[in-house]
Amino acid sequence: MARLSPEDVNLGNLRPKKGSKRPKRRIGRGPGSGHGKTSGRGHKGAGARSGSKRKPGYEGGQNPIHMRMRKLRGPHRKMSMPFEQFRTSTQPVNLSDLQERFSSGDKVDPESLKKAGLATRRDPVKILARGELKKKLSVRAHAFSAKAREGIEAAGGSADVIDDGPKPYKRPSKAQREKADAS
Repeated sequence: MARLSPEDVNLGNLRPKKGSKRPKRRIGRGPGSGHGKTSGRGHKGAGARSGSKRKPGYEGGQNPIHMRMRKLRGPHRKMSMPFEQFRTSTQPVNLSDLQERFSSGDKVDPESLKKAGLATRRDPVKILARGELKKKLSVRAHAFSAKAREGIEAAGGSADVIDDGPKPYKRPSKAQREKADAS
């Protein structure tokens, strides 16, 4: 088939690319089909019977992964979710580290912390209150503990939170939706 120019393309002559569509596999239609007799189910056993289903996560009698994993209870514990990729991670930086590595009047942000060797990963930075800060610093970080914020402001500095763009969508509660509908 010759290639059509964009003007000649319309709904009447659109077709899938040659070889991209294959016919449906017809099971149980005799030995010549390649899927006759047992129809791909093997010989005997539970898997050959009608209505047989494998449980999701079934591993052939081996102890399944959800039973092999550690079980740490509690909805608000960070350790409750044992899968690392779902854990929230921040880089902790203490007030004592800021006291050691920065001089009075400096601006502290993730870039300057990286240069000072304190925040080397790409994770968000959280300032914690271990130690004491006696220098006036203007600190910008992703999060602060309440005591760390108090310590920075007591030394005459400022603690500003970095907002890294939009937050994920959170569905409004029923009361909020009713309030919005009323207005």
